[in-house]
Amino acid sequence: MAPKPSIQLFIAASVTFILIYKFLGGKESPETSPKKPGTGYSDHKLTVVAVGDLHGDFGNMIKVLKMAHVVSSNGSWTGDVDYLVQTGDIVDRGDDTIKMYKYLENLRAQARAVGGNVVSHLGNHEVMNLLGDWRYVPQSEIKTFGSPTDRQKMITTGWIGQAWRANYSITTRLPLHPRVGEINTDFDASDHHELSHAALSFLHGGLSPSFHNLTPYPSAINEIGARLVRRLQDRKHQPKPHPPYPYEGIPSDATPEEHELYGADGPLWYRGWAMDRESDVCAAVDDMLQRTGVRRLVMGHTPNFNAMVSRCKGKIILIDTGISHAYGGVLSAARFTYSISPSSTDDKWIENDVVHAIYQDREELLAADKRILSHYKP
Repeated sequence: MAPKPSIQLFIAASVTFILIYKFLGGKESPETSPKKPGTGYSDHKLTVVAVGDLHGDFGNMIKVLKMAHVVSSNGSWTGDVDYLVQTGDIVDRGDDTIKMYKYLENLRAQARAVGGNVVSHLGNHEVMNLLGDWRYVPQSEIKTFGSPTDRQKMITTGWIGQAWRANYSITTRLPLHPRVGEINTDFDASDHHELSHAALSFLHGGLSPSFHNLTPYPSAINEIGARLVRRLQDRKHQPKPHPPYPYEGIPSDATPEEHELYGADGPLWYRGWAMDRESDVCAAVDDMLQRTGVRRLVMGHTPNFNAMVSRCKGKIILIDTGISHAYGGVLSAARFTYSISPSSTDDKWIENDVVHAIYQDREELLAADKRILSHYKP
């Protein structure tokens, strides 16, 4: 059957409109039009949310993740961020250990299924538990496992222990741009291109300038940490928990490198970037950034219960605000937003690197850096 006259007229009019539109310079669809500098096209954008110490408080953890739009109202991964980074100390001081680790492992799977990721770190409290130092473990939390023996099995050979072994590291070098490499690509000191330091360092405690195994960063630290975790989990006879039993400390067969890792100047415990004088910290931080190939040092461990702390113009970001009810600090998350966009006035590209603190009632700018990239080509 031939089309009705009204339909024929509609088709003819539509074709005529398209031809006139293209003749007069009408733009093609976004999928086919070339993206030119000055049009608002962003060559690259990355969003990272980081959360500090959680200490056994599932409820406050969920509140923080929802605040930062990491998860939806039903607790599922939103896809609004590229990475969620947690800097350790999930365990101790609260009862929700099992629930929290199970939730985060499920969230990790959700994120990876859509191209995101959950990046997890061991804090000093995770390693304390492996050493049998249970001073901060509530008796009510032990009951959620069944018994002290059940709990010890869970964090060594059980699924929590296996998650620590497979998915938790001591530190992370997180690239802000693909040209830096994959996550935890070691910094190459001979690499001097414009984006060589476009990365963030995350860990629990801090990177001490005197730490002997700092480089290559981050693999040197993470390999020592992985060896120590294996040593502690694979012991034939696990130490009896302290208290009530005596604390046995690091095993006698641990290497000097493992002892240093767990020492006061090791990455699990070091507090210098948080507690030393501003003048001393800012005089030393540039050398650390240069050696590790990052723009910022981001860490938990040393809490400020009122707000996140930015030091040395954002080169140091302290994200532990005592989220757990055990401390009663403010609920918070840090959002790192990175982008490269074309200049509207010339053929150069603009790099923007911005950090916000997210609280329940507000957001605050912690740092903002803009750089002109003279040699960047998309």
